[in-house]
Order: sequence, then C-alpha cells, then structure tokens
Amino acid sequence: MKPRVLRYLLPLCVCFLTACDPTASHSSPDVITFDTAKRLDDFDFASSGEGRTGEWLVIDNDTGRALAQINTEPDENRLSFAIYRPFSGRDVYVSTRFMAISGTVDQSAGVFVRFRSAGDYYAVRANALENNVNLYRVVAGKRQVIGGMEVNVSSQAWHILGIVAREDRLTVMFDGREIFVATDRRLPGPPGKVGLLTQADSMTWFESLKIGSLD
Repeated sequence: MKPRVLRYLLPLCVCFLTACDPTASHSSPDVITFDTAKRLDDFDFASSGEGRTGEWLVIDNDTGRALAQINTEPDENRLSFAIYRPFSGRDVYVSTRFMAISGTVDQSAGVFVRFRSAGDYYAVRANALENNVNLYRVVAGKRQVIGGMEVNVSSQAWHILGIVAREDRLTVMFDGREIFVATDRRLPGPPGKVGLLTQADSMTWFESLKIGSLD
C-alpha cells in the first residue's frame, strides 16, 4: 500500500465504533476523522525518549484518509504523541481504528488518557510484532506495565483499540471485546488530555479517534 500524501506535513514539536458502549458516556461521543488536513489544527504534537521527533501527516489510503506517523528512525525509546487539544477529562473512554504498516523495532499503535505531560499518563498499546496489547502507567517519565494480554495484532490489517478509564478502573478493549481490566490509583486526576501514540520506527495509520466523557 503506497499512500498518496496530502500537501500537509507537520514535524512532531487519533474509530472506536463498537467496543465501548456509547450509552456508558454521560455526553455524546466525539468522533474525529481526518478527511481534511485542516483537522490537525486541533492537535498538539510531542515526543519523549531519544532520536528525532515524529512526523505526522494526513494520507489517502484504500479506504479513505487517515492520520499517519511516518518517522521510521529505529530508536526503541522514542514515543510520538498526537494530543487532542479541545478535550480534557479524567473518566473517559478513548478508541481508535488503526493499521500497523511497518517497523523493524516496533509496529505499534496506542491511545492515552489522563495525559499531563510526556512523562505522566496512562496508555494502552497494541504491538503487531509481539502480538500483544499492554497497558502502561507512566509517572515522572518511568513506564511500568500494569496489565497485558497476548492477542493477534496483524500488520497491514485494521484493528480497533480502546480504553475506558473510570476512577481507578482501566478497561482495555480490542476488536470489539473487553480483553482485560486493571486497577491503579497513581493517576486519579486532575483531568488530562487524550490522544494517539506510536513507538520507535512504527509507521502506523489512524483512521479516526473516538472520545467520550464519563464524568
């Protein structure tokens, strides 16, 4: 698959339609799509770790348009973030429909919640090289796995990944089903940002980002 790139490229300085029940939200969910590169104006971009920053752009693909992270520098510690600026919340659900395209160090896609900085947040990440989904707590830049499961994460195929964060309960969803639940009290609030992430040399396409508030 060779994407046709729109004329909009940003150096680095997210569609979850079924897995979470929208009736659990206390507000109508927002679905952010990337049918126009203008939508990237709603995002801030950040990174952590070493190496060059990521590059995010809107591409045309076989099924429509998507947000893509295309920096393939193989630094395993580099995380690239697309932070949705208009929304903040503590109890939320967030999901994305994604495709892992390539990567030799990593082929991953993730969503994050309660993001205060590139060193403080929760994130769930699906990895097509390792065939797993892991949940991470990041505090003061230190990352720890607090939940995980082996699942089939195929490269070059669309998947749906999501997280429901309510108080100290974190429910992880993959391809329309709940796969595990973790509890953690380290990042209870205040409200934080949500968005998308990739790691290392992952080239990943994100078709859309779905956000609902549970507050």
